[in-house]
Amino acid sequence: MLSWVEEIKERNKSPAAALTVIKDNEIVLEHFSGTYSNTGNALPVNEYSRFNVASARKSYLGLCVAFALYEGKIHSLDEYVSKHFQDIDPDILRDTTIRHMVTHTHGLDENSEGEIIREFNPGEKWAYRGINIKLMTQLIHIIYGIPFPEYLYRKVFSPMGLKRTWWETQDNNGLVKVIIDPNKNGEDTTGSMENGVESNLFVSAREFALWGNLFLNNGEINGNQIVPKEVIELAISIHTPNYLAKEFPRHGMFWYVQDIPRELSELGDRVPSGSFQILGVTGPTLLVIPKYKVVVAKMYNKRYNYGNENYLYYLKKFSNIVADTFK
Repeated sequence: MLSWVEEIKERNKSPAAALTVIKDNEIVLEHFSGTYSNTGNALPVNEYSRFNVASARKSYLGLCVAFALYEGKIHSLDEYVSKHFQDIDPDILRDTTIRHMVTHTHGLDENSEGEIIREFNPGEKWAYRGINIKLMTQLIHIIYGIPFPEYLYRKVFSPMGLKRTWWETQDNNGLVKVIIDPNKNGEDTTGSMENGVESNLFVSAREFALWGNLFLNNGEINGNQIVPKEVIELAISIHTPNYLAKEFPRHGMFWYVQDIPRELSELGDRVPSGSFQILGVTGPTLLVIPKYKVVVAKMYNKRYNYGNENYLYYLKKFSNIVADTFK
């Protein structure tokens, strides 16, 4: 695992890498290499360094959707989205359900003017777009009357004691820069709001791993039931429509969930059934393998770490290496 992480770091010109492994609820490995940015005076990363986790933030939103289902705020996964967004053209939303939204089978997109358009019929195919995240973020805010990060802070982050997990609006020395172009300095990727709409969630590698361990343990931490077991089960159970073509990945609440190896999944063929993973364009990967009671959190700070045409190969390879390590 370590050699693979370092090889990808060097190959893709990511200044920093971090790896945290939890086995049987114990941190058994913490590895940090490189620096906060690609400038000569950049400080070395350490256990306190916080990385922008990009799309991996969807797992946090997904837990809120699971809470909303558990608490009856959303009555069913097959509830129509149009019920909550009456200002959006119903002909565009059509029969789109919550299930479609959390499994990337909604068929919606946005054009260059920010208008919602339909790409394909709900449940017909799978496509990774950002509009479902925007709408579900708004929905949780509507349902609870507060942004979902605030809801999570009250219900989960504070009870867990998380101190390095938050949506940041101001740069500081603890936030790792993101490299967009290796020939240019790393960039500040903080946002303008803390409401979860933007891609500005920063997390330390250790707290990222602890987030995965919360799901591994069905919401229990140190003997305390932080999150009801039923909520966790909702978050990581497969909700993808059964009729979706077999090559497409299967999802829980935004998590990639392994049932059988699938051509377009980001989980390797040697990863056991029941495992789940979330990742982001800046390099974070959070892999949970319940069969082996292991959680692996990997961080980089470079956009597009695996190459365009080969990215699935590299993602599958890493998950297979983890599975082989603990088999």
